Amino acid sequence: MRAILPALLIGAVAAAACSRPSTAQPTSAASQPAAAPASTSTSTAAAAALAASLSGPARDKAMLAFDAPERVQMNYIPIVRAGVPLNELAESQQSHAWSLLRAGLSETGFATARSIVSHEDILRDLEQSQGAANYMRRQPGLYYTALFGTPGADAAWGWRFEGHHLSVNVTHAGAEGEIVAPLFMGSNPAKVPSGPKAGLRILAAEEDAARALLTLFDEAQKALVVIAPETTNDIVSKNLPKVEPMQFAGLAVKDMTAPQQKQLRALLDVYASRLPAAQKASQLARMEKAGFNTLHFAWAGGTAVGQKHYYRIHGPTLLVEYDNSQNDGNHVHSVWRDLQHDYGGDLLRKHLATHKH
Repeated sequence: MRAILPALLIGAVAAAACSRPSTAQPTSAASQPAAAPASTSTSTAAAAALAASLSGPARDKAMLAFDAPERVQMNYIPIVRAGVPLNELAESQQSHAWSLLRAGLSETGFATARSIVSHEDILRDLEQSQGAANYMRRQPGLYYTALFGTPGADAAWGWRFEGHHLSVNVTHAGAEGEIVAPLFMGSNPAKVPSGPKAGLRILAAEEDAARALLTLFDEAQKALVVIAPETTNDIVSKNLPKVEPMQFAGLAVKDMTAPQQKQLRALLDVYASRLPAAQKASQLARMEKAGFNTLHFAWAGGTAVGQKHYYRIHGPTLLVEYDNSQNDGNHVHSVWRDLQHDYGGDLLRKHLATHKH
């Protein structure tokens, strides 16, 4: 296996500036990188640089047709997937892959994504100590980068960086713009039970901000918010290319008090802040245009800390889901779905209608 750690740690300088709530343990000075990769307004330049660095089998695996069915096949379990894994790339090529990922996320999002990748080491050690026969499948080198089509400012193309508990899907629709969705992030264990990283919670804010909102509801409101006594053991939208229609459930924003609405915005910001600034502004502006008051917040499962639980924020343009059910409530799945623009969606259709490819 080629060296993964040096490339993996690129960007920690940016991460140090992140104020995201966490119980992460301090990192030793020896493991700090020298510098962070620069962020770009879109990922075109970063994708082109990665493509130029590839040859032979690595290029064949990484470069796929834009209309390849794999482009809309998000997955968040540990499997072999489309693209080239980090452990088959030279260190310089890994650096290009990380720069591409950095271009598709905010500093906060990139820091979280990097933590998810490195979390595989913790999970591998934990599963080995528990006697799991297949613990070696947990590897930071098994995160795959795929380019769909040829990167270009005026072209339709896309890319994905994906592995266990991480799927970043980006579609570029020429002048129509770039969309980062679906965006999946997960963590197992949600809270590290023992060892040097005991207490670490990569996705702490996703739970804590939701619980802060839950505490603001009175009993009548909570009776509407809690839609089921148990969870479905995963996010409802799964990994389908298009989210199946679902009924709005829970409590509508229009029926919330001002402090409750403010806290819901804070929770939404946890997810939207994973996105680059322009993406965050665009997607939240579309949410506001569709009507902030039309959003619904729903909860399922137990309401006490440590119990299996699930929640979602659902509106005309977006679906945010969070589930912490597996491994006895210590295994988080979370996703941001753009109900209009997942995998390019309406933006891509508009571009393709006016451009020949």
